[in-house]
Amino acid sequence: MAVKAKYQEVLDLGESLNIQNGDVQVEGDMLKVWGTANTQYEKNLIWDKIKEIGGENPSDIMADIKVADESVYHRHVVKSGETLGKIAKHYYGDAMKYKEIFNANSDILKNPDLIYPDQELIIPNL
Repeated sequence: MAVKAKYQEVLDLGESLNIQNGDVQVEGDMLKVWGTANTQYEKNLIWDKIKEIGGENPSDIMADIKVADESVYHRHVVKSGETLGKIAKHYYGDAMKYKEIFNANSDILKNPDLIYPDQELIIPNL
């Protein structure tokens, strides 16, 4: 069970992200995990955690993570104090990509400087 303990943070993250149809099996020194993330962003979070623990090409874990909604990168609920630039920096590493987020949400946003807490924004696939 050492390999399961090694990747416990991955399993905890999957639980906190509410990964659907999740399963975990230990076969010898190999951990096998399955499940469906809500968005590509959440799938990436799982893979980033796996690589953080096991290195770039871990040989002791096999993960098959599917994505439920491939039409968007993520759905983000605005928190107090956030701007489209801060949100773009978080998801894309580039604050100037705020325009793509604004354009993807033009049905609910009329001004890129006016967003409000609890609005759900589409973070588009780029």
